[in-house]
Amino acid sequence: MQQARFGGRKVDAGHADLGKSKLAAPSTQGRGQRRTVDLTDKQRHPPIVGTGPAPGRADAALLHWAGEQDTAAFAARLAARPAIANAYVELHGDLGAGKTTFVRHLLRALGVKGRVKSPTYTLVEPHETPAFPAWHFDFYRFDDPREWEDAGFRDVFDQHGLKLAEWPEKAAGLLPTPDLALHLAVQPDGSREVRAVAHSARGRELLA
Repeated sequence: MQQARFGGRKVDAGHADLGKSKLAAPSTQGRGQRRTVDLTDKQRHPPIVGTGPAPGRADAALLHWAGEQDTAAFAARLAARPAIANAYVELHGDLGAGKTTFVRHLLRALGVKGRVKSPTYTLVEPHETPAFPAWHFDFYRFDDPREWEDAGFRDVFDQHGLKLAEWPEKAAGLLPTPDLALHLAVQPDGSREVRAVAHSARGRELLA
């Protein structure tokens, strides 16, 4: 494993790139359906109407983040789940969709201190939560499959800990199936529609 890639880096408190927000989160009632339930005040923030079954999916939910405080609220909910300790979470979405912002909020909710940098050029940044290690991958500039082995990424995914990956499609065929995939899309009003899909029992626990 090459220490130049993911060893000994310090992290610091990053600046979020989303606006202000509000959150609706997935329901636990039933599988194979996208459901939404408000996590805050139902009178101020009515739940979003679900979009029905998600064909071929074990579990899916359609969420709405009006801004950054919703991103932080959803991240805090995931951080409270024991299953996060060894989960692999993928983040899909265009540039500016809020993938890195979500990662920052999740890592902070897990107890990571200091600046959380985007690993756009280094491909991965390691972090230490009080309970387990975490790795933040960004495969936007990944273009050589040989680098997967050379950088020791296979070893990372074999270890216990949280793995978060932005632009996973750039490393298609090398990454394992995610426990949870979040597909973020910016709406005309600047809010985010987030399709959350669980691909494993661990992923379903995260959405429960």
